[in-house]
Amino acid sequence: MSAMSPKITTFLLFAGQAEEAMNLYTSVFDQSEIVTIKRYGAGEGGAEGSVARATFSLHGQVFMCTDSAVKHDFTFTPAISLFVNCDSEEEIDRVFAALSQDGKVYMPLGSYPFSEKFGWVGDRFGVSWQLNLAKK
Repeated sequence: MSAMSPKITTFLLFAGQAEEAMNLYTSVFDQSEIVTIKRYGAGEGGAEGSVARATFSLHGQVFMCTDSAVKHDFTFTPAISLFVNCDSEEEIDRVFAALSQDGKVYMPLGSYPFSEKFGWVGDRFGVSWQLNLAKK
């Protein structure tokens, strides 16, 4: 491990949608980028050209992902979610709209006893996001 690699990294397992998901996430969050992509080659187990392993960062938080070469009987669950403190109303509205498109809204954007503005969505890939308007 290099000095820049975190010891523990969130790893997302997709079924052929890893690159599409990374492109969405890095377009939604500021200061985000796809860092590395290693693709499956011919005869390497996964669909040729799909993501064997990739690293991306969202506002400085590093994630890894893959397109699984194996079909699994499981997918993402809302029991584990990515919690995002948004800095402005514009940001929370924009991020909520982008992530909920073709996804599932668990809690609509609104005021709750624990937050002035909060929303919880499962995006179209099944990844769960809790979005919170951070207090100033």
